[in-house]
Amino acid sequence: MRSYEPRDEGEARETVRAAVARGERLRLAGGDTKAGLGRPAQDEATLSAAGLTGITLYEPAEMVVAARAGTPLAEVQALLAGRGQMLPFEPVDHRALLGSTGTPTFGAVAAINNSGPRRINAGAARDSLIGVRFVNGRGEAIKSGGRVMKNVTGLDLVKLMAGSWGTLGLLTEVTFKVLPVQERVATLVFRGLHDARAVEALSAALGSPFELTGAAHLPAGIAGPEARTLMRVEGFSDSIDYRLGELRRLLKRFGAPEVSDEAGLWEPVRDVHPFAGSGAAVWRISTAPTRGPALTAEIARGLAARWYYDWGGGLIWLETPAEGDAGAAIIRAAVKAQGGNATLLRAPAALRAAVPVFEPLPEPLMRVTQGIKAAHDPGGVFNSGRMYAGV
Repeated sequence: MRSYEPRDEGEARETVRAAVARGERLRLAGGDTKAGLGRPAQDEATLSAAGLTGITLYEPAEMVVAARAGTPLAEVQALLAGRGQMLPFEPVDHRALLGSTGTPTFGAVAAINNSGPRRINAGAARDSLIGVRFVNGRGEAIKSGGRVMKNVTGLDLVKLMAGSWGTLGLLTEVTFKVLPVQERVATLVFRGLHDARAVEALSAALGSPFELTGAAHLPAGIAGPEARTLMRVEGFSDSIDYRLGELRRLLKRFGAPEVSDEAGLWEPVRDVHPFAGSGAAVWRISTAPTRGPALTAEIARGLAARWYYDWGGGLIWLETPAEGDAGAAIIRAAVKAQGGNATLLRAPAALRAAVPVFEPLPEPLMRVTQGIKAAHDPGGVFNSGRMYAGV
């Protein structure tokens, strides 16, 4: 398979125009750590952003950073850390889960709207994304957004590109707002709660004024022999001591929690380490937090599965056998009954080609999706079929 690696946006435009003229379909890539996500793309060549590197703007006082799309994510994070700042939304590193190598890139964070445990407090990646540059399916360079948050009239291309999975254009540069790193991070750890009771505790804490930045529950067998319910708070040490005390009083009916200052406690939750290294399928399910336990219970009645919860119960990581449809019919029926959506995140390519990877869209939404695709990529050059067959 041919591979193109433009060194700047101008070369990217010419590469796309040439591909359009040849009728050549392109698989978009950065560090290629997420090649196993989505449906197998129906492509004939690879267009890589790996050559589009470099931090183009960093204004610590304004808390804004911009970099070309192929810039290693670790490079941006190291720059921010040196000034006591961070990306607010705690992006997931998918390499352990997918068994991939390579280097995660800055543009991919925006392309898949990559958001980790802090999403419940800071919002998703798309909420911090304030500017993009990209090359569309006509080979045109498009700029949208800027260096500040502002109201937008008309089509908000910044938000449209976030989570578009490379189906609308090749991102060449992205700009994010950043936040200060907090002085201290502490986690309340409750042990032995069953799913429904744990989500009740998480909901009570999230509904309090004590500002959780992480809320997860790992059932027995996921985090060890005993279930663990995790509640993270961040800030100045005095503030954390006060908030931990108040949370303990608020949640005393759920037991006596421990306090952990372990720095790496949340990385396995974020990066789905409990399901790394197996050949099983992995689903990512979003639902209303209070419905999470009922949804997993319904799935478990018809399917051998393991799971844990993030986002207070609103995000379910679910592992199922990679056989048949990997439980798709049962999972999607449960999701339809409880509300939400399910994405088949990890599975063999043949299974991802046979089973809808993303939640199937109602016909009106599919028409809108097809129309947006046609407007930005009329020749279907980019990541054809990556999200939905024929789109």
